Amino acid sequence: MNCKMLAIMSIISVGVIVASVGEITISWVGVVYQMGGVVAEALRLIFIEIFLKKKGVRLNLISMMYYVSPCSAFCLFIPWLFLEKPKMDASISWNFPPVTLFLNCMCTFVLNLSVFLVISRTSALTARVTGVVRDWSVVLLSAAIFADTKLTFINIVGYAIAIVGVVAYNNHKLKPQVNQQQGADSKVSPGSPRHVEIPLNSTKESS
Repeated sequence: MNCKMLAIMSIISVGVIVASVGEITISWVGVVYQMGGVVAEALRLIFIEIFLKKKGVRLNLISMMYYVSPCSAFCLFIPWLFLEKPKMDASISWNFPPVTLFLNCMCTFVLNLSVFLVISRTSALTARVTGVVRDWSVVLLSAAIFADTKLTFINIVGYAIAIVGVVAYNNHKLKPQVNQQQGADSKVSPGSPRHVEIPLNSTKESS
C-alpha cells in the first residue's frame, strides 16, 4: 500500500459514486445493500488470497470450492429466507426449472474458478478491479440490447472517471514488471563478464 495506489483506488471509487448518483431512479436502500455487498465481496477476495498464497495454508483451486461454496450458500440463504421467500410464498406458484438451474450452477462454477485463478496469479485487488470492468461490460451491453436501459450523462462521466483509474492501475502494476525484465536482460546481456562460463573441471585436467 502506498499513496499512489490509494489515489488510484480513490479515482475508481469516485467514478463509481458519480455513476451511481447519475441513476434516473436511485434507491438509497439499494445503495446500502450494494455497499454491504461490496464490503462482503472485498473480504471474500482477501480471505481467498490468504488461503491460496499464505505459507502453511496454500489450497488449490478445487479445494477452495469445498470451503467457499458452502459458506456462500449459507450467506445467501439468510437474506433469501427473509426477503425472497415471503414473496415466493405469496405468489400463486413457483418452481425451479432444472435446465435453467443447472446452467446457472455451471456459470457460477466457472466464475468462481476464474476468480480463484486471477487471485492465485495476481492479487485480490486486481480481481476487484477486474470486477468493476465486468460490471461496466454488463451495463453497456444492457444499454445496447434492452431499450428500457438508459444511460444519463452523469453515468457516462462516472464511468469515464473510473476507466481512467483502471488505466492508471494497469500502468502502475505493469511498470515494475517491465523494469525487472529490462534489468534482467541487462544483467545477462551477451559479451558481459558474467556471461562467460568457466568450466570447473579445467583445473583438474591441467593438474
